[in-house]
Amino acid sequence: MMYNPYKKENLYIAGPECFYNRGYSLWYSQRQLAEYYGFNVVLPTSTQYKLDNEDLRLNADEIFTDLIAQVEKTTTIIADLEFFRGCEPDSGTVFEIGWIYAQGGKCYGYTKDLRPMVFKNHNAKVVNNRVVDEYGWTHPYSALPFCPSLCASTKIIEGSYENCLKSFIEDITEEKRVNYLYGESNKKSTIKSSKKETDQKTVYISSPYRYKDGAASYFAKIKEKYEVFGYKAVSSLDGGEKSNNEDPLFDAVVNFKNRMALIDSSDYIVANLNGFHGLETNNDVSFECGYAYAKGKKLIGLLDDIRIMRDKIPSLENNGFDIYDNTIENFNYPINLMFACTMDILQKNELDHIDEIIKKLES
Repeated sequence: MMYNPYKKENLYIAGPECFYNRGYSLWYSQRQLAEYYGFNVVLPTSTQYKLDNEDLRLNADEIFTDLIAQVEKTTTIIADLEFFRGCEPDSGTVFEIGWIYAQGGKCYGYTKDLRPMVFKNHNAKVVNNRVVDEYGWTHPYSALPFCPSLCASTKIIEGSYENCLKSFIEDITEEKRVNYLYGESNKKSTIKSSKKETDQKTVYISSPYRYKDGAASYFAKIKEKYEVFGYKAVSSLDGGEKSNNEDPLFDAVVNFKNRMALIDSSDYIVANLNGFHGLETNNDVSFECGYAYAKGKKLIGLLDDIRIMRDKIPSLENNGFDIYDNTIENFNYPINLMFACTMDILQKNELDHIDEIIKKLES
């Protein structure tokens, strides 16, 4: 039998294709291509679901329970990073990337457009000689193609799924060649938590407001409110050192490493899941939620609007499809099941009702 160099790889194919018109046909063709090369493919679509519960949330739980088993087997994820319902990739996909990264998996993504974000966000504009987004904030990660979490964690290929798969194949061959030549000292190991036991519990505030002008004073107010209840609150702005490096990727990587360390040393994650540059949750927040979930942290999600998705996402005659003819997830949840199945979702904002948020964290 011919030697199969990829038989130990369990490849997870991620993306919003499950919502596309005829998307499952595309997903299965991607799976078949990977299997043709000799990869094992692990997907929730491998399992035959019943999904016949009258309580739609139990159907989401059934999918997510199987997803846990599939991700446990995953060694590499290849993700579709095309924008989805706005100027961010699908937040559920980014949650999965964060989850698999935390387990030591290799992360790959593909896109048709690797230009900096400022070229791709059509709501960007110049105000008082600075580039701002639709919120009037200095444009976040304007010089990067995606959020810092994706740019730091994921090898991103400009092209198709097939281009990305072939890049992964090339990397496997090169990694083996280097290992055979110099030994396996460069082999990536699973990232370990550095949580230190202290009496005071720490809450990591995962929020897109890290990009807001005046963010430091905003998070200072949050910290004061948590301190009243005996908790330490930290945000992505804490820790680490500012660099003088002009390369935005360098800053993204340094910032990313610092944020993962902050999550590792925190007890809880409180995440602002509201839409960002569109209807999807900010991708840094999505990644951090997936990472924190994999690390066993307790998460709480905050939304301004907890109506179910089919009542919130614009559709024609409320027919279950969005304006792009993509299926709107229907599990009676206010947000993608990746978030809804891993945390309680509260209709709160991160600056107020801290006492109610803490009750949920402690429950």
